[in-house]
Amino acid sequence: MDVRPASGPDDAAHVGDLVDRAFTLYIPRIGRKPMPMESDWTALVGSGRCWVAVDDREIVGVVHLIPAGDHLEVETLAVSPQAQGRGVGGRLLAFAEEQARGRGLPEVRLCTNAAMTENIAYYPRRGYAETHRETQQGFSRVFFTKTL
Repeated sequence: MDVRPASGPDDAAHVGDLVDRAFTLYIPRIGRKPMPMESDWTALVGSGRCWVAVDDREIVGVVHLIPAGDHLEVETLAVSPQAQGRGVGGRLLAFAEEQARGRGLPEVRLCTNAAMTENIAYYPRRGYAETHRETQQGFSRVFFTKTL
């Protein structure tokens, strides 16, 4: 599985579709679409801050990264439902950590919705520690950090 920069309208369309498929199951839990489903993936891919995991020429995951002063923020991490359980998320998190180290940043931060219980269990297994919880824009969020 390779990780490469997302680029162009075809990648943006594939990423938008992948994000929709990955997050749809959370709509009933949250009561509305999760924030990544409302994102403008054409603009985000165009910003140069999105990378895709590709397996056998198919985009199976995406990570949107934002340098934020003293850390790297994983704004969105999504894996195609068909590719879940195959190490795609772990590979994308490792990629984010590589990017942070390459920028001289000491940590990676991310958050997830409190209703996404699978993620709350997943991130600690990857070395991320929960730091706090708060409500932002009407979403109940759980924040994590990993010191590199």
